[in-house]
Amino acid sequence: MKKLIKPVVTIDDYILLQEKEKQAGLKKLKSIIKKAAPKATEGISYHMPVFIQEGKLVYFSAAKNHYGFYPTAKPIEVFKKQLDQLGLNYSKGAIQLPLDKAFPIKLIQEIVKFRIQENEMKAMLKNRKNTKK
Repeated sequence: MKKLIKPVVTIDDYILLQEKEKQAGLKKLKSIIKKAAPKATEGISYHMPVFIQEGKLVYFSAAKNHYGFYPTAKPIEVFKKQLDQLGLNYSKGAIQLPLDKAFPIKLIQEIVKFRIQENEMKAMLKNRKNTKK
């Protein structure tokens, strides 16, 4: 008989499936994001934790040698200087947070708040466009 595997439907499910040594960091990252986006809902998308408020805000994950933080491309452009000052590796839509260093809490929260503003602006423009029809 096949063993049933519980589907990952919550962020806490995701965290519990990760290596023990990464779980505390993932819980901390979740807490940092939640504090910056208290109205956001939690979910799983692309097999990763995601926070949602007027659309998807940010994703995060555990990788082999870092935690991944995925805020989309625009915040990385806007916060490039701070990312460089902190010596963080990043790409177009992802930031690598080292496993062995403290999280840049203030920067993460600023990025999340930036994403909230972006999503609210998009929603407002969409609503305005829809009401003109």
